[in-house]
Amino acid sequence: MRAAFKGEYSHSIDAKGRLIVPAKFRELLGDQFVVTKGFDGCLFVFAQEGWDQFEEKLQALPMDKPEARMLGRFFISGAIDAEVDKQGRILLPSNLLQHAKIEKEAVIAGVGNRAEIWSKAEWEKASTFEDINGIAAKMSEYGLSI
Repeated sequence: MRAAFKGEYSHSIDAKGRLIVPAKFRELLGDQFVVTKGFDGCLFVFAQEGWDQFEEKLQALPMDKPEARMLGRFFISGAIDAEVDKQGRILLPSNLLQHAKIEKEAVIAGVGNRAEIWSKAEWEKASTFEDINGIAAKMSEYGLSI
């Protein structure tokens, strides 16, 4: 089984839009990887192999379906090829920072096959699990058990 992205790390964005990528994530991402718009107002970060597999599926969607074209536009037009600098940072363009509402503080969270980059405020909203019983019910609905 391939190593998974896991954990939660908080970092600041500098004035140029650079964000430190945790060392554990840099190991999984390799020299070049992809950052794109994600769901729920975050950014998705894929290792190149994971992105290639995902992009292939997007490219195979039927062009005659408006929803399929929309998915391709959302993910592919929002994607950048990224690499870390000598200080372990990536440069995030303003359109991606705006999509994720990131101004100063960011959270990088590992979620299995990818990492997600969130504004700290949005992460706090999205990761507050007040209804733990509801989450437990969803586990069984999706066939998960511990």
